[in-house]
Amino acid sequence: MSFSITKSSTISSWEELLESARQNTPARRVKRPGKSPSTAPIPSTLDKVPPDKKPPVLLYRDSNSWCPFCERVWFALEEKGIPFETEFIDLSNKPKWYTDLVPTTLVPAAYIEGKLVYESKKILLELEEHFGETLLPENTEENAVGREWVEDAETNGFRDIAYKLLRQAPENANELAYLQAECESKLDEIEKILGRYPGSYFLSTFSLVDIMYSPHLDRLAANLPVYRGYHIKGNPRFPQINAWFTALKQRPAYNRVKSDNITNNLLLRRRFGIEPIGNSIPLDLVESEFIEYRAEAAERLSDNREVAIEDILKNSGVQVLGDISIIKEGVDFHLRLLADYLINGNGAPLPGGRTGGKESIDPIIAATGAITLAYVRNRICAPRDMSAGAATAFRAAADKVLASIY
Repeated sequence: MSFSITKSSTISSWEELLESARQNTPARRVKRPGKSPSTAPIPSTLDKVPPDKKPPVLLYRDSNSWCPFCERVWFALEEKGIPFETEFIDLSNKPKWYTDLVPTTLVPAAYIEGKLVYESKKILLELEEHFGETLLPENTEENAVGREWVEDAETNGFRDIAYKLLRQAPENANELAYLQAECESKLDEIEKILGRYPGSYFLSTFSLVDIMYSPHLDRLAANLPVYRGYHIKGNPRFPQINAWFTALKQRPAYNRVKSDNITNNLLLRRRFGIEPIGNSIPLDLVESEFIEYRAEAAERLSDNREVAIEDILKNSGVQVLGDISIIKEGVDFHLRLLADYLINGNGAPLPGGRTGGKESIDPIIAATGAITLAYVRNRICAPRDMSAGAATAFRAAADKVLASIY
């Protein structure tokens, strides 16, 4: 068998794709030695630090960028414009020096101008004490309310009730109904306090209260429809919460640190072993066409292509199809096709002849392409591998290429 796709020369080389992608996105990440394919996003403020000095904050966080408590701190650092560096902790194999250093042994923790602080709420409040661009109001009365609500976000039980609802066995109908009513009651409370001040945020301006709630409300808005058939977004019962989600989406820092719906749902299934009962949340196809997100996705794929190919050959099942050298070439081609479409596609379906016409593709190569694209579509995680917007663009492009070819 030989691999021959007659029009493969029309697809750009990896080097050309990488150069073109970087011209269309400012997003940059650094590779982490020994942690491929994981990368670390470069903080937007790191260029404020002179080359001979260390940033004022060292953040210890989870290695996969999935922890909602770490996300809170990352969000605040980006919002406040504080330069920081990150040290990633493998939660499945925490180094002894870390468990000796941090009494809780949990993440996040941070050195803030040389002072060790741990637990996300305490870190957030410590950042308020040390740095300007305050995320609590100057007005004394509103500041006090904000601090009270920061505490309430940890103690009001909303998070616990919501995750009990997600973990409850489906056959236990009475307990499910009780937990859903309790969860709705907690959401009603959040809805009420969101209406206390003018505007779309908890307080009169964006604040630490928004940061305290955003990672968990994001995850639950993704999880509940798929695993419990219950919607927060689009629910007329919660207009204030929906306006809050819309306002958050306008904030660049939020878009840098958040996960996307598919990542949130894949992680919940992995963590709790529960099975979906509802349909997946549709991709945001408008967002998927923004060139900065498409280019970021193409840049990440192009820059990590060797690791991606190795992962596909090892873990996707594609290796059973035949000659590994032929399969590898097919994997490489279809990943290049995906990256090329991200950069040069215009949202319209690819012509079937883009890969030489359906009839000209060897069945083994066709199967290779289908497995490759389906595998990488759900393999990527945001923001571990790329931003949530780029992940959405990546998944939508994989769907489009799959449908147009096969």
